[in-house]
Amino acid sequence: MADPSSYRPRPGEIPDSPGVYRFRDEHRRVIYVGKAKSLRQRLANYFQDLANLHPRTRTMVTTAASVEWTVVSTEVEALQLEYSWIKEYDPRFNVKYRDDKSYPYLAVTMNEEFPRVQVMRGHKKKGVRYFGPYGHAWAIRDTVDLLLRVFPVRTCSAGVFKNAARTGRPCLLGYIGKCSAPCVGRITPDDHWDLADEFCDFMAGRTGTYLRRLERQMADAAEEMEYERAARLRDDIGALRKAMEKSAVVLADATDADLIAVAEDELEAAVQIFHVRGGRVRGQRGWVTDKVEEITTGALVEHALQQLYGEESGDAVPKEVLVPALPDPVEPVQQWLTERRGSGVSLRIPQRGDKKALMETVHISNIHQREPFRHHSY
Repeated sequence: MADPSSYRPRPGEIPDSPGVYRFRDEHRRVIYVGKAKSLRQRLANYFQDLANLHPRTRTMVTTAASVEWTVVSTEVEALQLEYSWIKEYDPRFNVKYRDDKSYPYLAVTMNEEFPRVQVMRGHKKKGVRYFGPYGHAWAIRDTVDLLLRVFPVRTCSAGVFKNAARTGRPCLLGYIGKCSAPCVGRITPDDHWDLADEFCDFMAGRTGTYLRRLERQMADAAEEMEYERAARLRDDIGALRKAMEKSAVVLADATDADLIAVAEDELEAAVQIFHVRGGRVRGQRGWVTDKVEEITTGALVEHALQQLYGEESGDAVPKEVLVPALPDPVEPVQQWLTERRGSGVSLRIPQRGDKKALMETVHISNIHQREPFRHHSY
């Protein structure tokens, strides 16, 4: 156990600037990463009387053997560098959320010549569009089965695809109209890619425009007395509406938003995230973490945002992120989210109406689903 005074920087050595700092142990392993608007003021907090420190902070500074820092230009740069270092070093004293289970996603491999719709778990891959996560894989398969009638995108594995191409015979889905059978050339690569893109648009919540287009086509077919085509379009519309009913409308204004709720006690914290697209819940997940440092709810939210969006960009970051408490300061985090999305992001605490009610639902769901907290409620 080290005496923090043995590695305390000399007076005036620490710059009064934004930056990111690392505590290392005697083996040079990084054990804690933090950021600060003023490195001098923040680091001074660690080198005070040990009796005044939070027990977990006291354990960290007595485990450490050195501290170092990097000056950056802005607080947004500090946020980005902090995230990169936490990911690189996996420091033992930082808050690190972990999934309480491996959630399945609906994935569309837009990086392939013939995109494939499938269920995926684990790390996300570049060029693949993801929807969810979902609580159960069967929930994805039910939705996909309905949508394949309208968007007959390939779902088979590479081996099945190659075998069908070799024999010139498509699989069963190709015969019953739930696959456009690109394996045997029934559709061109470009047209199949467009079909997969339409599937992604529908899953992303852009449902109204597509349904209205089908309804106009159905009306035109009926007017032209193409009754079989009109009946087929009617059934397609019914299948899409049934798929939509599987995710109830929770926000009437068709908002794209993520809602983050936090439940915590003195030892642990749990985060529940609802992904709402087009006003409908499209996925949810839960994370848990041990509290290895003294931390506010706003700081827990900030770490959750870093983990949730650190590898995301574009539409994967929604226009609205609703939280129970704001990071302090909030401006750098909001700017960082905006840069990742490429346009404005509203980070706020909902105060009234549907969004506040939904946030309370997410919070209640978090409490009920998180086993780590139940043993504290005797």
